[in-house]
Amino acid sequence: MQVLIIDGQGGGIGKALVEQIKAAKLDITLMGVGTNVMATSALIKAGADACATGENAVIFNAGRADIIMGPLGLLSANALMGEVTPAMAAAISASSAVKLLLPTQRCNIRISGYQSKPLTPQVKEAVEDLRAFLEA
Repeated sequence: MQVLIIDGQGGGIGKALVEQIKAAKLDITLMGVGTNVMATSALIKAGADACATGENAVIFNAGRADIIMGPLGLLSANALMGEVTPAMAAAISASSAVKLLLPTQRCNIRISGYQSKPLTPQVKEAVEDLRAFLEA
């Protein structure tokens, strides 16, 4: 099972996801792709099995992943202050991978009925969702 974590800007969400997934000792291959070198560096430091950077890496790996994790803005062109290109958003959206996305408020996307939470509990829930999916 290949899990792809995509993140941008400083890579904080991706780093937190990688660290908690690694701590959960799930039987997966964990790929990390940063939209920029800082985000990729954070994914590497957190312990992703393999990492890459940039638009082509997102597009290529989105098509190969079984599960994609990251911020909700990945589905929106020009999110993360413009780091998510329209081609990235299209590739992620079109991927047959299951998408476990964190509904952060930073990309001007609001989900009605969702109560905003700090990052740590969101990441914990995402890892539990991943575990449940893998066990299903």
